[in-house]
Amino acid sequence: MNKKVSGMVSLVLRALALAMGVAVIVLHILGVAEEQTLILLLGLGLAALALNTFLEE
Repeated sequence: MNKKVSGMVSLVLRALALAMGVAVIVLHILGVAEEQTLILLLGLGLAALALNTFLEE
């Protein structure tokens, strides 16, 4: 993969993971989401980090 594209994909995946974490915190504080939804969002963030790690190697 092109180095510039690879860097952009890495940035997007890390930003996605951070956004999922922040979303879970905010939704929990507001009390508008069920625990199942919060766990799903955390799982998506973790999957993005795992994919980022896999692509870097």
